[in-house]
Amino acid sequence: MTLTDRSSDVVEFILNALDLPTSPEILDVGNLYEVLGQDLPFQPDMMLKAGGRLYFIEVVSRVASLDTIARMQLLRELWRRKGQELPEPVLVIAARAIRPREEQLAEKLDILVIRLPWKPDLPLKHEYKPSKSRLTTAKSWKIVSRLLKEKSTSIRQLALREGVSYGWAHKIIGALIEQEIVERNDSYVRIVDVKRLLNGIAWERPMKNLQIAEVPIDFSESIPAARDISYMLERQKIPFAFTGYTSGGLYTGYAVRQDAVSLYLEEKHLDLFEEFFSGPSGGGIRAWIYAPDRDVFTDTQQIEGITIVSPAQALLDLAGLGYSVMDLTKAMVDRYAAL
Repeated sequence: MTLTDRSSDVVEFILNALDLPTSPEILDVGNLYEVLGQDLPFQPDMMLKAGGRLYFIEVVSRVASLDTIARMQLLRELWRRKGQELPEPVLVIAARAIRPREEQLAEKLDILVIRLPWKPDLPLKHEYKPSKSRLTTAKSWKIVSRLLKEKSTSIRQLALREGVSYGWAHKIIGALIEQEIVERNDSYVRIVDVKRLLNGIAWERPMKNLQIAEVPIDFSESIPAARDISYMLERQKIPFAFTGYTSGGLYTGYAVRQDAVSLYLEEKHLDLFEEFFSGPSGGGIRAWIYAPDRDVFTDTQQIEGITIVSPAQALLDLAGLGYSVMDLTKAMVDRYAAL
């Protein structure tokens, strides 16, 4: 990605996410060719030096690919071959999205992934500062969603209600306080900035990262489609659960989107889903299929004959869809305590 006029915001966001021990020195990328002793058809977008370590950073405008990971890994191998006197570089990919397979591969190769805001017109500063503690992991989200439900409670009660250690609950609440999302009054804590929390979720766990397919299906409306799909998949004993617009609309009574349904489905069942439900690409509606990154099938509920994710999962997923569903997400937050 060629850094644009938003470069300063992008750089600031990346530096905050890296949480470097000292002020970084931004190096001239062109000098890399001289060190390696050869011309390459690619180069990192940024090189930093901080705390005695080097950082090679690739900034991806949309979705980080296998090719992105391969280029970074090749760069590291070439660097290593120059000799032991050179410090081992830290590889960083800053992208607006990365699919689960690529993210797992990056983790295995010790490549750090930083998620940038998906929409280029969203402000990078002040809305959300990256934290060392991810708020959207399954374990963290138990604490966050419980606090949304309870409105105001103690950290100890959050830990007891969700069956996690007090230390973990304290760590997550501390991260939320640092983000100015939560405030503490004596022994009680409460969320004071829901908008900032939702923005943080959208940046940390965008649903685009989990989407594995968009399938045209031979239905004209979303609710009858979701009901028929539920009926057939249940009888095939295939794990699934509707989410996004579909679950959010059913939980809140908010107007349901009629041109699409959203559901979790394991990738191994995708061919069977297409065989059962795929229709002409020019007609009908669409099914957005997401691969689960955690257990989303255990605590499902049924409303109007449709199997949907739990309220906590539905809220997390709606927030991950970003500004396009903000009204529905806020409606879900307003009703969440009663669900």
